[in-house]
Amino acid sequence: QVQLVESGGGLVQAGGSLRLSCAASGSTFRLNAMGWYRQVPGKERELVAAKRSSGGTKYADSVLDRFTISRDNAKNTVYLQMNSLKLEDTAVYYCAAERWVAASMLRNPDYWGQGTQVTVSS
Repeated sequence: QVQLVESGGGLVQAGGSLRLSCAASGSTFRLNAMGWYRQVPGKERELVAAKRSSGGTKYADSVLDRFTISRDNAKNTVYLQMNSLKLEDTAVYYCAAERWVAASMLRNPDYWGQGTQVTVSS
């Protein structure tokens, strides 16, 4: 079993920054891709960023130039540095992790965190 715990969400003014952290525990040797989804009420959950254990990354187009995902494999922790935040970034951000799947970049996560709220104000 794998448990994911997010932290770092909060309220931030537009143009500001936040850094999210997600610590994985349990059978972490099973994990390959880790990253972040986000969701707002009435909309489907969308992939924000993903990073494989080997280092490959993927970003949603809407955050490509503003967010940076990083990963510390030794600590089983993934981070999301969010800069130049916009109102439309407001969402619940969920850490996610996936067991090894060929050619997958967190398309079908096997594990989810509880989510952390990010609210961007004008």
